[in-house]
Amino acid sequence: MARLAQTHGLTDVQQEILATVRDFVDKEIIPVATELEHRDEYPQQIVDGLKELGVFGLMIPEEYGGLGESLLTYALCVEEIARGWMSVSGIINTHFIVAYMLKQHGTQEQKEHFLPRMAAGETRGAFSMSEPGLGSDVSAITSKAVKDGDEYVLNGQKMWLTNGGTSTLVAVLVRSDEGHPEGTAPHKSMTTFLVEKEPGFGEVRPGLTIPGKIDKMGYKGVDTTELIMDGLRIPANRVLGGVTGRGFYQMMDGVEVGRVNVAARGCGVAQRAFELGVQYAQQRHTFGKPIAQHQAIQFKLAEMATKVEAAHAMMVNAARKKDSGERNDLEAGMAKYLASEYCKEVVEDAFRIHGGYGFSKEYEIERLYREAPMLLIGEGTAEIQKMIIGRRLLEEYRFQG
Repeated sequence: MARLAQTHGLTDVQQEILATVRDFVDKEIIPVATELEHRDEYPQQIVDGLKELGVFGLMIPEEYGGLGESLLTYALCVEEIARGWMSVSGIINTHFIVAYMLKQHGTQEQKEHFLPRMAAGETRGAFSMSEPGLGSDVSAITSKAVKDGDEYVLNGQKMWLTNGGTSTLVAVLVRSDEGHPEGTAPHKSMTTFLVEKEPGFGEVRPGLTIPGKIDKMGYKGVDTTELIMDGLRIPANRVLGGVTGRGFYQMMDGVEVGRVNVAARGCGVAQRAFELGVQYAQQRHTFGKPIAQHQAIQFKLAEMATKVEAAHAMMVNAARKKDSGERNDLEAGMAKYLASEYCKEVVEDAFRIHGGYGFSKEYEIERLYREAPMLLIGEGTAEIQKMIIGRRLLEEYRFQG
C-alpha cells in the first residue's frame, strides 16, 4: 500500500509526525470507525487521542503552544486521518480554518487569547458562512450585525455548521453596514465575528441557539447543525482583526486553505477505497481464480491507482504553493476539484469490485460510498471550482490583441 501517494522532500520531523499519525489511524481509528459511524456517535476517544498528539495545534505557531508546522504537513496528516474515517478529519478541519484565520488576521489580543487554548484542543473552533437560502452565493448573506455602543447585535440564521454542537468558538460571517455607505459592494460590507459559546445544543448563550444535529446520508459522527442568532450581543473586540468590512476576504483566505484540506480528505478516502478494493480482489474467487487475475479487474485497479497518485500530487502542489507565500487559489481549486471527483470514482470502482457485498453494511466500502459525495460539495462545488479555475486561467493567459 505504501507505494502509492508518497511525498518526496519531507524533513525528518515531517516524516516522524506522519508516521505517528498513520500508526494512530491504523490502531485507533480504522478498527472502530464503521461501528461508530453506523451509530452516528461522536468519536470522543479518538478526538482525545489526537489532542494528545498535538494535531489540533499542528499549524499554530510555537509561541502560542502549537507545533508551528506547514500547510503541507497538516494536509498530509489530514490525508492519513481521512483514510481512517473522513468524519474525524472534518472535526479537525473547521478548527484548523478558524485557527488559521486568527493567525493571519486576528489582533494580537485575539491571538494571545484564543490560539494557546486552541493549540491544546481546549477551545474548539468552527466557522459559519452558509445560510439556508444561500448556496454558493456568499454575497447574498442576510444575517446582520448592528452596532450598539461598544457591542454589536447579531441576527440571522446560518446553515451547515460543522462542529456546531461541540465547538466553543465560532467564526461567523455576517453583513455589517456600519461605516459602509449604501451601494457598497456586498463583499466589502461583511464582517467576521468571533463568537464564544458553551458546547451542546439549545440556547448555548443568550441570543444564540444551536438546534439538534442534521441527519445526513453520510459524514456521520461529526455534528452538522444550524446556528440561529436572535439579539446576540458580541463585544466590538471580537471583530476578527478589529476592523469591520474585511470578513469576506478573511473567510475566503480560510476557505482557500480549506480547499487544500478537502483535497487531502479526498486523497485519503480514495486511498482507503483502493486498499479495500485491491485486497478484496485478491481474496474473492470466480471461475476458479482470484478476480484480481481477470483483466477487467486489473484495468480497474490500474485506473484507481493512477487517480490516487494524480490527486495526491495536485494536493501536495497546492499546499506547497500556499506555504511558499504565493497565491494558490488556482492550484487549490484544481486540487479540490480533481481529488473530490477522483475520490468518488475510485470509491465507486472499489464498490463495484466488491459486488453484492459492497451493498452490505458489514463491509467498510459501504460507509465510504456514502461519505465520498460530501467532498463534491464541501468548500465549494465542482462548478464553483471550475469558475475559479477558468477565471484564473484567463488572468494568466490574457490575450494581448
